[in-house]
Amino acid sequence: MNNPQNTNQSVQYQEGSVVSKEIVNKPTGTVTLFAFDKGQGLSEHKTPFDALAVVIDGTAEITVSGVASIVKAGEHLIMPANAPHALKAIEQFKMMLVMIKS
Repeated sequence: MNNPQNTNQSVQYQEGSVVSKEIVNKPTGTVTLFAFDKGQGLSEHKTPFDALAVVIDGTAEITVSGVASIVKAGEHLIMPANAPHALKAIEQFKMMLVMIKS
């Protein structure tokens, strides 16, 4: 039996780092929690699957296909399959990344 977990407390910030914790890994997709220290990010890359980024704390700049968006806690953004995207922490931020493989 599963017990409820606090999403925001499930991954912690580390100075100068990006921390990730995979909480679901299935053939149809994954769910991963990330904590980015201020100024940290992920360089531009592509994935073959749609991804949903849900910001659960702080603020990030997420760029998809050259269009930058400021995304804050409580907001989400879809990153379509094969679209180049990058992330940067405007301030410390945490997100849940849901990758859909089917």
